[in-house]
Amino acid sequence: MSEKLTHLREDGSAHMVDVSDKAVTKRVATAEAIFATREDVVPMLMTGNLPKGEALGTARVAGIMAAKRTWELIPLCHPLPISKVSIDFEAQDSAVRVIAQVTTKGVTGVEMEALTAASVAALTLYDMVKAVDKHAEVRSVKVLAKSGGKSGDWARED
Repeated sequence: MSEKLTHLREDGSAHMVDVSDKAVTKRVATAEAIFATREDVVPMLMTGNLPKGEALGTARVAGIMAAKRTWELIPLCHPLPISKVSIDFEAQDSAVRVIAQVTTKGVTGVEMEALTAASVAALTLYDMVKAVDKHAEVRSVKVLAKSGGKSGDWARED
């Protein structure tokens, strides 16, 4: 793997990478964000019993919308033909794990789209919960796995 940063020119200025010669392949990326809250709030989240209403469905739609608009938010991302976005939630003692998976058939990966989807879904949970827990927070946004493309498959080991 090259140590050269592909988004930087020789003079150090940023540019959008030319992907026109890359092969079209199926690419999938999975990312997570941890939404931390009080232990008594997690059941309210999971059952839709919050003052603002059903949070998981709202967060799911927000994450899907965010994945599709990542290229508008992250300056050097390419617009991609997103094939699928899934957002899932796993209840933990005092947190909800948000898992986003994004799929495309294209010339560049969807790691940024998966990270954006997980982040925005978790931020939406915060928006839905802040009336009952002002200390809630989003933690540990990271890529879990990716597949497809020249660099091949990768999965986080921790």
